[in-house]
Amino acid sequence: MSEITEVKQLENILEMDIDTDSEADLAADASVILKKGEGRTLKKGGFWIFDNEIASVNGTFENGSILAVRDFDGYFMGYGFINTSSRIRVRMLTRKKDEAVTPALLKRRVQDAWDYRKKVIDTSSCRLIFGDADALPGLTVDKYSDILVVESLALGIERLKDIVLKALTEVLANDGIRIRGIFERSDAKVRQKEGLPRIKGFLSAPFDTNVEITENGIRYIVDVKDGQKTGFFLDQKLNRRAIWPVCKGADVLDCFTHTGSFGLNAAYAGAKHVLSVDASDTAIAQAKENARLNGLDDRIQYEVADVFSLLPDLEKQGQTFDVVILDPPAFTKSRASIKAAVRGYREINLRGMHLVRDGGYLATCSCSHFMDQELFASTIAQAAHDAHVRLRQVEFRTQAPDHPILFASQDDSYYLKFFIFQVIRDF
Repeated sequence: MSEITEVKQLENILEMDIDTDSEADLAADASVILKKGEGRTLKKGGFWIFDNEIASVNGTFENGSILAVRDFDGYFMGYGFINTSSRIRVRMLTRKKDEAVTPALLKRRVQDAWDYRKKVIDTSSCRLIFGDADALPGLTVDKYSDILVVESLALGIERLKDIVLKALTEVLANDGIRIRGIFERSDAKVRQKEGLPRIKGFLSAPFDTNVEITENGIRYIVDVKDGQKTGFFLDQKLNRRAIWPVCKGADVLDCFTHTGSFGLNAAYAGAKHVLSVDASDTAIAQAKENARLNGLDDRIQYEVADVFSLLPDLEKQGQTFDVVILDPPAFTKSRASIKAAVRGYREINLRGMHLVRDGGYLATCSCSHFMDQELFASTIAQAAHDAHVRLRQVEFRTQAPDHPILFASQDDSYYLKFFIFQVIRDF
């Protein structure tokens, strides 16, 4: 099950006959009963029930079925889908006793998600569905122009996926937006914890998977088939725009550039020169193509290199920059490796600060949920102490609002932290 199964076409959801307005109850005639004193996360607003919190499951069901959830004393707590193969035993869909889980309810969830995004973000390309934060646990849907890319990470939502995607195309069509194609990128390893295979392929008639989008006025080619995650990091959209004021006329170092987005924004904002670095040949090749697409290739120099090795080399050479941008991948994906992640973030920020000219700027971020805001800030402060600099905070930001943060005790939706600092050597 470790292999990724590439399927030329899984199914064509755009042509499926699904009644998304149906009020048919999708729940099984079964109930999950919690142990006395358990369900604390659920009661504080979370969406998950773990295996050790359940006393019994009464009735007949299959893994992925929607079941009623009751407290130890029989008190109704909502409906969720179950998977006995996963440590996350139940993921909640609704808490209302009089709200059955139906195709019509799922369509209302989709409509709510779309109405929210129309208010808060440019929707030409954006995240349409963000799992728990949109009350559709385990499901991510990104829109790249007229293409949808879907990631399904839980067995229960896998069984509901066709209904949700059909509803989504209908909701968008009601606003005059025709979806040309859908691609599935359910190839994350975490699917194995749900007993699901890692798959990717078309959920519509095949199309060219190199999709052009425009963000902040900059054009990109997004590889929805083989790019990281669903092809592009939409969560940094407004953070990329936030660096514009400090980049005008600047000499910029853009680390972990991936397909070039921060460096392109720096050049677009008027930087005189940008050095963009990434360890991936493939990413750099795509970044160069994006630079040419925008007529910015004369101001951006690309280098394939390990950033951790390159920064000390640049320091030894005496190079400095007006702006240094650090957008590394997550250094930790579990609580067990936080200490090692702290060392990594401290080191990379220390090196970055050494390369910033007095009065210049450092843009730095962490996309790890486990590296919380307080820990990330204290790690940066320690790096500043070790680098013998003072930091003047310009801005603190999180992920773009199409990746909404759900305030609950189990706050997995909050993961991206982004700072812009002025670096001062004599103060």
